[in-house]
Amino acid sequence: MPGRTALLFAVMTLLLSAPMSAPMIEPARAGTMETYIVLYAAQAVPADAASAIARAGGVFVYAYDSIGVVIARSDSTWFKETLLADSRVEGVASTVRFGVGFRDDVGVSDAAGPPPGNLPNFTNTFGDTLSGLQWDMAQIHVPEAQNVTAGSPSVVVGDIDSGLDIDHPDLIDNIDFSSSVSCIGGVPNQDPTAWDDDNGHGTHTAGTIAAGANGFGIVGVAPHVKIAGIKAANAEGFLFPEAIVCAFMWAATHQIDVTNNSYFADPWLFNCRNDPEQRAIWNAERRAIRHALSRGVTVVAAEGNFSDDLAHPTQDVISPDTGPGEVRTIHNDCAVIPVEIPGVIGVTANGNLRLKSFYSSYGMGVTQVTAPGGDSILQRTAAATNGRVLSTYPAEATCRRRLVDPVVATAVYCYLQGTSMASPHVAGVAALVISRFGSAQNTKNGHLSPGQVAAIITRTADPVLCPTQAQLALYAPFPSVSNGAAQVCAGGTGYNSWYGNGQVNALNAVTSP
Repeated sequence: MPGRTALLFAVMTLLLSAPMSAPMIEPARAGTMETYIVLYAAQAVPADAASAIARAGGVFVYAYDSIGVVIARSDSTWFKETLLADSRVEGVASTVRFGVGFRDDVGVSDAAGPPPGNLPNFTNTFGDTLSGLQWDMAQIHVPEAQNVTAGSPSVVVGDIDSGLDIDHPDLIDNIDFSSSVSCIGGVPNQDPTAWDDDNGHGTHTAGTIAAGANGFGIVGVAPHVKIAGIKAANAEGFLFPEAIVCAFMWAATHQIDVTNNSYFADPWLFNCRNDPEQRAIWNAERRAIRHALSRGVTVVAAEGNFSDDLAHPTQDVISPDTGPGEVRTIHNDCAVIPVEIPGVIGVTANGNLRLKSFYSSYGMGVTQVTAPGGDSILQRTAAATNGRVLSTYPAEATCRRRLVDPVVATAVYCYLQGTSMASPHVAGVAALVISRFGSAQNTKNGHLSPGQVAAIITRTADPVLCPTQAQLALYAPFPSVSNGAAQVCAGGTGYNSWYGNGQVNALNAVTSP
């Protein structure tokens, strides 16, 4: 999740209709070509949409007919107003400012961790060379779960992120090239050079989900499933709304079982439905996510790195990410997407002491479970020497805490922290659950709905109580970035705003349907 303050020490961000085109008409021009979301009220794209958009001075770029969304481009000053005069159009919004940038981990300047010769002695099913550094996997009982199932290659996890490093030795065998795509610009492009990772964030989250069990490097939660790179972040690390819509529609129509979402969509941390501009984008993204859920896609999302109580928002000082910031008063009509869309599994981050990470956002009704995201300040231990999570990384990308495998020198890894790192642990567990108990591609055991997957994950989590007063005092230096409020945990023994139903437990999830 993006941010503008030194308090943020965490990384983050943590089909389809055929394309149609139409000739441009030449009304008055603004001089800058912009991309627009056009939202139709009927949740279907009219047959004459291309010509209507052309008459308004635009170009019809792509249609998502089943949710009534069109991606268009125009440099006309009249484009939006002309389209809104059509009673079939519910909303029109330019996305030029609406991008969300990843941020590198900028925490305490410490060493990368113990050298490969002095690894902690974690029990690991596969024993890859760096798997002993994966305190995060041991903490949620992944090695024990992998003795039951390490995943099925018929299960595909779509990582909606910055793409995948298509050459990474620890990922290459598990990449599903037929299901990977770039959604930059809102138009799917399956050329591998288009969805190759030019940022690093997507390769890191993908490794946590499905790095191979191959004798070197690390081991993902579900090393036998397939991973599809669904690239929604451009080279600068921005996730524009048209790419988010494309990504979820791709997942819905390409037999993706699970999506991991380590970001928030739109430059507004809190996207307000009462704002006309934000409402059109909010509804387009919501429709796409709901469509994916209705097609059997389990959606897992990070809650963000701003120490915010998402259930009680009052102010947003972070947004928009791609332009000058502004202080906005907000209310409960404002939501973080995708994590606050009903049906999405919301994940907070914890560290090696099983406390909530100092930066992690949270909220009653938003949090379903917690998972290791790392904590470089409050939870550096003998096992987690720098507090962070180790995963795969492109060799050419910059990483402050970089490791190279001692056996395969081209296999590069990076330590990062954030709810971006927590969410893929849960996505990996979801893939194990589906592998074990049935997926859309494994109809022998039946198809688990997203609700059933979420129920298994939440029901089998290890309960974690709200912090004691002494523990809560540790969070005093890390108030909400958005409004300065102190972090407070609400709820009882069965559920609370910091940990939801508890810490995800991979072993319980694959043995207790």
